[in-house]
Amino acid sequence: MYLRNSAKAVIVKDDKILCIKCKDDWRFFYLLPGGGQEPGETLPDAVRRESREEVGADVVVHDLIFVRDYISANHEFAEYESEVHQVELMFSCELADGSKQEFGDLPDKDQIGIEWLDLDELESYRLYPMALRPFLIDRKFDCTTYIGDVN
Repeated sequence: MYLRNSAKAVIVKDDKILCIKCKDDWRFFYLLPGGGQEPGETLPDAVRRESREEVGADVVVHDLIFVRDYISANHEFAEYESEVHQVELMFSCELADGSKQEFGDLPDKDQIGIEWLDLDELESYRLYPMALRPFLIDRKFDCTTYIGDVN
């Protein structure tokens, strides 16, 4: 098993959240923009780089608002990836002035696009981590919350 840090952007505007849209063998699913932190890179720098790569947008990084452990052996995809332990650090972000959102230059491997999801309708989307949905629906972004080893 290996440990990986991942930095994610929580970009909310007009009661919608910007996500990358992905497709697997079952159907569509959504993720926050972001990904693995590279050696020597700060977490905010990782969020900025990953946002440019996946949603083609420059972001302003604010506070750390969610922390998640993901130990793959404990979850639904264990048979496909049982050797992953990822710590996700999710930051409140906003789009930089004049920044567009478009399919980035280095999209995630399952990514087929980007989409703004209505916060009040998140229960109808396969958004990972699913345990994050209630916090987003209730607009609980005012403090750092550890959401646990969840999928």
